[in-house]
Amino acid sequence: MDKDLFHRHNRGFTLTPDGHLLLEYTERFLQLSIETNEALKANKPSGSFRIGAMESTAAARLPEILSHYHQHYPEVQIELITDTAGGLMRRLINYDIEVAFSAAPIDFDSVDTQPVFDERLILIAPLSFPTLENIQEMSGKTVVAFEAGCAYRRYLEQWMLEAGIVPGRVMAVSSYLAIIATVSAGTGYAVIPQSVLDMVSTKGKFHCYDLPDNISQIKTLLAWRSDFRSAKLDALKKLLPVG
Repeated sequence: MDKDLFHRHNRGFTLTPDGHLLLEYTERFLQLSIETNEALKANKPSGSFRIGAMESTAAARLPEILSHYHQHYPEVQIELITDTAGGLMRRLINYDIEVAFSAAPIDFDSVDTQPVFDERLILIAPLSFPTLENIQEMSGKTVVAFEAGCAYRRYLEQWMLEAGIVPGRVMAVSSYLAIIATVSAGTGYAVIPQSVLDMVSTKGKFHCYDLPDNISQIKTLLAWRSDFRSAKLDALKKLLPVG
């Protein structure tokens, strides 16, 4: 029986449900073909390797690790893709990337994980804001954060809810440099990993505050689909710390 794979409309074509199903199976077949090719090459890492990571991890944690990876396995072409934690999991499940560095928790039956990094979140506030003697003073102020789907934003929002802090509004930005600049300009509060703050000169630009351990101490996990077997993944694991 013939199946329609595309919807035709004025702007071009879009996939039908059958088309999406065929695309999913095609992506799985391509991945299996890659893994088979690796196995036939005496399990030597080679080919493309699509790695997803949160922006903070990509900037502060991965450069040295990926440099070492490239030196040891020059036949691997690494493609590093940044996204929010939620976006990374969607990409991983949909076979858009092969592994992901994302914040805990990750609760998918089809995904395996390994702890690799410990991150410490810091609350930053404009110098123009009064020093926080009482966290309730944060109520009504703007929160500067990544778009919905960011794990660190989720932790901050949960803490504010439990502490009875009501933000005035949330300003969504697309990078940590933009967050730092926006807070420094006096717009509002934000949380940012200490590892990112350590990379830039921030002295005298804003106030820094410690957060409760239940939201400030965050695990970064390496995640991969349970059906994914690859010499590239095994090689990456060997270069990572055990968090």
